[in-house]
Amino acid sequence: MVTVLRPLSTSELLDRTFHLYRNNFLVFVGIAALPQLAVLALQLASSAMLLGGSFAGFGATAVVAGLASFVAIEISHAATVMAVSSLHLDRPASIGLAYSAAKGSMLRVIGISLAIGIAVGIGLVLFVVPGIYLGLAWSLAIPVTVLEGGGLNASTSRSKVLSKGSRWRIFVIYFLIIILSFVVSMILQFALSIIVAGVLGRGASGSALALAHAARAVSALISTSLVGPLATIALTLIYYDQRVRKEGFDLQLMMATLQSAPQTAAATTT
Repeated sequence: MVTVLRPLSTSELLDRTFHLYRNNFLVFVGIAALPQLAVLALQLASSAMLLGGSFAGFGATAVVAGLASFVAIEISHAATVMAVSSLHLDRPASIGLAYSAAKGSMLRVIGISLAIGIAVGIGLVLFVVPGIYLGLAWSLAIPVTVLEGGGLNASTSRSKVLSKGSRWRIFVIYFLIIILSFVVSMILQFALSIIVAGVLGRGASGSALALAHAARAVSALISTSLVGPLATIALTLIYYDQRVRKEGFDLQLMMATLQSAPQTAAATTT
C-alpha cells in the first residue's frame, strides 16, 4: 500500500499510529525489547544480590539498572523513529535496519532527552504550566535529531517551530497513551502480585522479596516493549504531518520521486 501524504486529523493520526503498530507488531516490540534485555539481566542480578543478603550490592546494581533503563529506552526511541519513517514512506523496515540507520543519532538522542527531561522537570516542579509548555514545544526534538541531525539547540528550536499549532493534539495523544500504559502496567502488576502473594504466604520472606523484585523487572520489560513504541510512533507521524502542513513535504517527496524515476529507468535500460 502506498502512503498518501496529506494533513491528518487527530483521530486519523491515532488510527495511523495503531495501524502501523498492529501491522508491524513484531518489529516495534522487538525494537523496544532488544535493549531492555540488558536491563532485565541487571535487574535479575540485583534480585540475586537481594536473595543472597547483599543489600549494598542490591542497591548498587539497582542504580546501574535504572541508568541502563533510561539509555535503553532512548536507544529504542531512535530506532523506532527510523522504523516509522521507513514504513510511513513505503520503505522496508526491520529491527536490524532500524538500529543500523539510527546508530549515528543514538548519543544525541540520549543527551537531548536527558537535557529536555531536566528542563521540563524543573519547569513542572517550580511552575507546572511552563513545564507542560516546554514538554509539548520540544516533543518533536527526537524525531528531528534522528531524521535531520542537529544537536540540542537546533533540535529543540526546530521542534518548537514544527509543533506550533499542533500542541493540543500532542497533549491529547500523550494523555491517551499514558492512560493505556497505566492500564497495561496495572494488569501485569495485578497478575504478578497474585503469584508473589502466593509465595509470601508460604513464609519464604527473603526468597519472596527477591521474586517480587524479579517479577517487577519482567513486568517492566513486557509493558515497556508493548506500550513504549506507541508514543514514538505517534510523535514521528506528527513530525511528518507538520512538515506536510508547514513545508509542503508531500510535494517535495513527489518531486524527488519524479526526478529519480528517469534516472532509475535509464540505469535499468543500460
